[in-house]
Amino acid sequence: MIRIDTAGSMTFRRTRTRWLTSICGGAMVLVQLDGAAVAGCAELPVLGEGVVASVIDARTLRLADGAEVRLAGIEPAGEQPEAAEALLTALTLGRRVVLHGADDVPDRYGRQRAFVALQAGGELVQRRLLAEGRALVGIDRAPTDCRKDLLAAEAAARGAALGIWVQENVIKNAANSGDMVARTGRFTLVEGRVVSVREVGSTVYLNFSGRWTRGFAVTISRRIAGANEAAGPALKSLTGQRIRVRGWIEHRAGPVIVVRDLAQMERAGGD
Repeated sequence: MIRIDTAGSMTFRRTRTRWLTSICGGAMVLVQLDGAAVAGCAELPVLGEGVVASVIDARTLRLADGAEVRLAGIEPAGEQPEAAEALLTALTLGRRVVLHGADDVPDRYGRQRAFVALQAGGELVQRRLLAEGRALVGIDRAPTDCRKDLLAAEAAARGAALGIWVQENVIKNAANSGDMVARTGRFTLVEGRVVSVREVGSTVYLNFSGRWTRGFAVTISRRIAGANEAAGPALKSLTGQRIRVRGWIEHRAGPVIVVRDLAQMERAGGD
């Protein structure tokens, strides 16, 4: 919780790990959208509030007391973030915002990560950016209902071809490994059919190409996979399934996305 005194400064009181773990345990499963949207993000504990003095970039705000807030749950969309920054400015500049989250520990740059609502009970800024096609759902851990709401907003913008979704190649084809290599180090949505699932040592590989040493793959530690298969389908059952995965492209023998939370993946067959 953050207490705001009469001078407008914010004092943090940590409310962290146990609550976050208990509500996120069910979130690390494959998410299949059912069209339902729920306001889970704005129901997270209130961390504090303040007036937005400036917009630093497409997902970072500076409050009047100098505190910096990083929008949780989303990543910049497209190669030119100016449109997202303009929308964020129009939504928040000079307005009082309420910060929601389960962790009030700043990141290494001193920024508070939070879900940001326009006043108490107001519109969630992240959802608006997603709904207008100016952001992508990120891979921050979040309660299941919160994540479903964000994914639903992204899906609605995609269906309406809004913002970046007017382009046809926002979601990359897993079969085109060359395209993946070009995006090394960048947050990317990739979609394709799982050709095989292999377990090598402590790692599970979801291969999207028959040339599994060079084609695109998703890697998941056996510890993460085993801890979550009780709540969802076994990973081996995904062979032949069409999957969408989000994360940062790394280049090893071939391009990979390292999955640290199974919520990074969703079935794409129903789109």
